[in-house]
Amino acid sequence: MTDDTTAGPTGDWSGWRAAAEAALYGPEGFYRREGPAGHFRTSVHASPLFAEAVARLLCRIDEALGRPARLDFVDMAAGRGELATGVLAALPADLAARTRAYAVEIADRPEGLDQRIEWLTGPPKNITGLLFANEWLDNVPVEIAETDSSGVPRKVLVRRDGRERLGDPVAGAEAEWLDRWWPLPPEEGLRAEIGLPRDEAWASAVAAVERGLAVAVDYTHTATSRPLFGTLTGFREGRETAPVPDGSCDLTAHVALDACALPGGRVLTQRDALRALGLAGARPPLTLASTRPAEYVRALARAGEAAELTAVGGLGDFGWLLQPVGLSAGLPDAPLDGPLADLLVDVPDHEEQ
Repeated sequence: MTDDTTAGPTGDWSGWRAAAEAALYGPEGFYRREGPAGHFRTSVHASPLFAEAVARLLCRIDEALGRPARLDFVDMAAGRGELATGVLAALPADLAARTRAYAVEIADRPEGLDQRIEWLTGPPKNITGLLFANEWLDNVPVEIAETDSSGVPRKVLVRRDGRERLGDPVAGAEAEWLDRWWPLPPEEGLRAEIGLPRDEAWASAVAAVERGLAVAVDYTHTATSRPLFGTLTGFREGRETAPVPDGSCDLTAHVALDACALPGGRVLTQRDALRALGLAGARPPLTLASTRPAEYVRALARAGEAAELTAVGGLGDFGWLLQPVGLSAGLPDAPLDGPLADLLVDVPDHEEQ
């Protein structure tokens, strides 16, 4: 049995990678028609505090780079440009004037988008600054493997209507990836997502950075906690749904960020990253309610949004993969010894500049 057919309207069988690629990015694909905000809630959509934190990170990278004449901010899988828009709005005026913002997305440029944001289908070259990929890698299609009755990992084939069957045994580079990063016990029905295309996509994105930092933020799991039955799922209009590769829903699977990491990279939780960037969910003092009630209400709302972004069991559990490139000070080209706070040591927040 082979799995190199395409999952078209005739109901042909294919591997999940080809099926998801067509369903998400083909001529009538989900992401050519739809914006993410209408179907699932990301940190970008949860609160403007997320863009403010990313802007603070960009300010600190600017400082580590010696305040170059041009600083790049690249928003991978930009949706409708919400993050790039929020980051530009949060930057101090002098830095905003030096920043070139890029939104990378396959869909057409939205009407009314800030003209300072350049709309691209792939990242620019020779980036000096920050490449930020929020929930991009989870939408890079991958093959699904499942163990058969003999305990052999086989590729899962799928039709456009979502029906599945097992194909050939996993072999070659994909088998090597499974053995290293997600070894499946010989028990029938266990599943894994073969993350090799994501490793390659991330390496390609990082290669576009000449000096600065690349960050991938996503649902993640590590080698010590891979899920036994995989994570492939679908989202439609804000609800989780069965993953059917017919173009009607988003198709996503959690990311093995530890496998994606290149030398010098480090994975930490969004909770730790945002706290290191000054974002906390602490309630304002109650005394403020009686002395300055309007300010108290605003502070309480911000605290609630910060709590959502850093929540245990929620957005706070997302992984941040930090990949420094070509930096000798502030953001070293070496394994990071501490949390993000160590990465940004002795660099002032932009409010202090």
